[in-house]
Amino acid sequence: MQSPLQAATEATDPKSVKVNLTSGTGVDIEWHDGHVSHYNFPYLRDACPCAMCEEERSKTGRRPGAPVPVAPGTLPMFKPSPKPLSAEGVGKYAIKFSWNDNHDLGLYSWKFLREICPCAECKAAQAAG
Repeated sequence: MQSPLQAATEATDPKSVKVNLTSGTGVDIEWHDGHVSHYNFPYLRDACPCAMCEEERSKTGRRPGAPVPVAPGTLPMFKPSPKPLSAEGVGKYAIKFSWNDNHDLGLYSWKFLREICPCAECKAAQAAG
């Protein structure tokens, strides 16, 4: 996670951030380098950077944003689609969500969000790197 004391680069410094709580469509970020990222809420919830979620993902080998797999032969349980009840800025370096599943531990730094950008261009770069 990026320290609040580290200087942001053009790629990790948002020019504008729109959290679409009412419509439920996700978060849109325009970065200072001109790149635009869209994150839907289920993707962000599955990418939670808190220690608890990071540990769970590392045990299963999931990448941030990848959904939790359903074990073969089990019936998936119904659960409401993840969406934040609120979102707040944390200093000048992150955003924090309070999710509808009562989880609110993750601080999504701008650097982390840029690293997990789900657009086709960034996914291709992540796969190549």
